[in-house]
Amino acid sequence: MSRLGNLGARLYRGEVGYDFIRNRKIWYGISILITITAIIGVAVGGLRMGIEFKGGAVFTTDTKAQISTAQATDVATEASGHMAIVQELGNGGLRIQITEVDTAKANEIKATLSDELGIPANDINADLVGPSWGEQIANKAWTGLGVFMILVVIYLAIAFEWRMAVAALIALIHDITITVGVYALVGFEVTPGTVIGLLTILGYSLYDTVVVFDSLKEGQKDITKQTRFTYSEVANRSINSTLVRSINTTVVALLPVAGLLFIGGGVFGAGMLNDISLSLFVGLAAGAYSSIFIATPLVADLKEREPQMKALKKRILAKRAAAAAKGESPEDGPEDPRDDTETAGTTIGRPRSHGRTPGKR
Repeated sequence: MSRLGNLGARLYRGEVGYDFIRNRKIWYGISILITITAIIGVAVGGLRMGIEFKGGAVFTTDTKAQISTAQATDVATEASGHMAIVQELGNGGLRIQITEVDTAKANEIKATLSDELGIPANDINADLVGPSWGEQIANKAWTGLGVFMILVVIYLAIAFEWRMAVAALIALIHDITITVGVYALVGFEVTPGTVIGLLTILGYSLYDTVVVFDSLKEGQKDITKQTRFTYSEVANRSINSTLVRSINTTVVALLPVAGLLFIGGGVFGAGMLNDISLSLFVGLAAGAYSSIFIATPLVADLKEREPQMKALKKRILAKRAAAAAKGESPEDGPEDPRDDTETAGTTIGRPRSHGRTPGKR
């Protein structure tokens, strides 16, 4: 068995583990700091909306220009008064995209480009894009996002409980905010591809969260009928038992996306790939983080507020204190009569594979 597989098995059995729940304030602080940075990035720099949302003109040439793409960018920006995006096409021609340009301005820009690029005006194709199509896309995206959020909350509330639904919703908002903030900070264009990427990461983020929640749901069965583990400890074990699976799933998903972003977009300059791959890359990473460090600790916080969970924690701490006073470990100390109510096969604590009957020494 590989080292990672062996570690995963030991995490699942509860033999090793990291206390994510106890250190939850650290993770909350990190998430709050990242979220505030993302919000400031959007508020100060704003999002660089693509031509599909703002409207504008796209100029394409079928013949190779006499100047570089950098020079063409300067020429187009100066001629239009707006930031231009220039890409070299496979045939050596150029694709020049300029936002917020009307028909009259487009004709002026075309004439300027013809002179500066050394290409006849008839060989430059100009296509105008109206902002109405982009507005329709944006409105439908927001509608779809709202419907998705509502359905997620309803499903999780029914399949699990309302606390898990609330925690999952906060985690999803956390992931979207961070992804949008990264777009504002790095200055990537927001296009329909970006919207598709944002909607796609919601499913991945929710998947990781539900995997942990499912383990937690099994672990909390008959939790009030024992005095060995608090709810937070059960929640922490649920995270550890699915940790390797979450890491493996995330890495496998990130590898092809990283290829699109860093090789396809960075090396080959495929701008359209950047639009969708950046949102997927950031969103997948944020989703894996939130499912482990945000969603489950939030559930534990909400659950520990319940009177029965407070009483359970009080009983457990009292039992451990009594055992410590006698110099015994809690599991080797006098049994609490309430432990007799534990049922065989319960998923709380370590698996029943130590050669002893549950509840008996």
